[in-house]
Amino acid sequence: MPCLLAGGCATGKARPAASASAAVPPLAGTWQGVLDVDATTHLRAILHLVHAASGWTATFDSPDQSGFGIPARNVLVDAARVHAEVPDVPFTYDASVDGNRLLGTLSWKGRPFALNLARRAASAQAAAATPTPVPPIVPPTVPPSAEGIWSGALDINGIRLRLVLKIRHVATGWAATLDSIDQNVRDIPVDTVTAAGDELKLTLGRINGTYKGRVAGDKMSGTWTQNGQSWPLDLSRTDHPPGTVARPQEPKRPLPYRELELLVENRAAGATLACTLTEPPGAGPFGAVVMATGSGPQDRDEALMGHRPFLVLADALTRAGVAVLRCDDRGVAKSTGTYGTATTMDFVDDTLAEVAALRMRPEIAPAHVGIVGHSEGGEIAAIAAAKSKEVAFIVMLAGPAVPGDQTLDLQRGWAEKAAGATDQAVAESKKYWDQAFVILKSDKETGVAERELRAIYDGLPAGDRAQLEQAGGFGPLARKLLSPWMRGFIALDPRPYLARLKVPVLALNGELDRQVLPRENLPEMKKALRHDADVTVRELPGLNHLFQTAKTGAVTEYAQLDETMSPAVLKLVSDWVARHAK
Repeated sequence: MPCLLAGGCATGKARPAASASAAVPPLAGTWQGVLDVDATTHLRAILHLVHAASGWTATFDSPDQSGFGIPARNVLVDAARVHAEVPDVPFTYDASVDGNRLLGTLSWKGRPFALNLARRAASAQAAAATPTPVPPIVPPTVPPSAEGIWSGALDINGIRLRLVLKIRHVATGWAATLDSIDQNVRDIPVDTVTAAGDELKLTLGRINGTYKGRVAGDKMSGTWTQNGQSWPLDLSRTDHPPGTVARPQEPKRPLPYRELELLVENRAAGATLACTLTEPPGAGPFGAVVMATGSGPQDRDEALMGHRPFLVLADALTRAGVAVLRCDDRGVAKSTGTYGTATTMDFVDDTLAEVAALRMRPEIAPAHVGIVGHSEGGEIAAIAAAKSKEVAFIVMLAGPAVPGDQTLDLQRGWAEKAAGATDQAVAESKKYWDQAFVILKSDKETGVAERELRAIYDGLPAGDRAQLEQAGGFGPLARKLLSPWMRGFIALDPRPYLARLKVPVLALNGELDRQVLPRENLPEMKKALRHDADVTVRELPGLNHLFQTAKTGAVTEYAQLDETMSPAVLKLVSDWVARHAK
């Protein structure tokens, strides 16, 4: 989250001096307000606007996070509006001028938060000459007894996930991270730590999770909420937290091939993509693939649920004689750029930039560069190959072949039935969601769309609405649905792009895939690709969305399986790519 929403602000307390010129522009001075993050988190925000001969400058303060003098760039001020960007966080602030008020929106990673500011001084001249003292700093607090390492486990439909929460005091207040041991994920950042008495609340925006607990000595009892569902979670203080789970298929060093760290520029997007290129022994030229990740912010290994499938697959491909480029998504890990405002089409552009970078390398055969994509990445591979003649072949691993709204309907329907819902209940749920999709697929302005979504939300059955309220209510849900990626994804139909392909295609789905259901997707895939001369479309028995050998295919099963990817799939993909990369 941005500094105005969480930790990480600069701590220098110097504030810019206002211009001493007698003709101070009317908007110069100090403006303040309150940012409502959620129902219980309210952060003071202060904007300093300064005008000099060279133009306007601006800084932000977040007193409740001990952050001061956070510099803004691309500051635009006129009689009607104010615009400022803070790329280091990143967030933008846009406001219209209404007398002594700025009526605006702070946008962070595609999430808009209302932020209205009022002038701090009685007049612009007073603000320029005598800045009003900042209110006393009140750093975030947690109960002193909460500092330390806490361990516990979630029980999700019989599947046990061990968690380790680490709370520590830092110079700017308090910080916390979360480890999910059985998912092999460490140091998930906690965005805010707030407390009242012995009650503690943590928010983790990256995974859409919250924890509300009550501290009593070395015990903490509370509730974990994520993506609309809640489970009890009790934690105990410990000096010996559990370790992470070993994944036997991950490659062990020394490796029989070269690894190079590369940067790929997508200049049009202002993004620098941090990548790893693995190359077989020898001088080449090598056939090569770019790997395209699935939905959500992903690193180059597509790390999720304690597995690193792209690391394992890249290892298999490189051992088969193929060079492999895998990159962190824009705005993720070591890559720059903004993830939160990007769409599927933006990720297509990133992938094509990676293809172009590979083709320029002397050890790579430029006519033999393909794309291997998983889930949404499979869709990205198909669109990229339809748009560019530089893509020689593609592999679609669990790539969808139906529009995004249908993909989400199918996912939800399976999950609801697995949880015991009747066919009638699933149909009722689909009715409400389909109404929402119609709104989201339209070109309606965000504010109009939000009001129409609110009307649907208010008309939900009481039980459904109560469950959503436990996850934060309408606000978080609306921000997720109205994000640029979501609006683009649900409207995107991959079939027209598949129908344009003239390159070899390998399309695989697991029989137990519950995210891209094979029964509905593979027939559409075959139909759209029937014109292509070199196409292999297969449903693989007993495999889930990650191509693990599974029992149910449920998402909650992923972390419980030692296998990262079926050895049979690794060989099938490696052999196919090796043949087509020559």
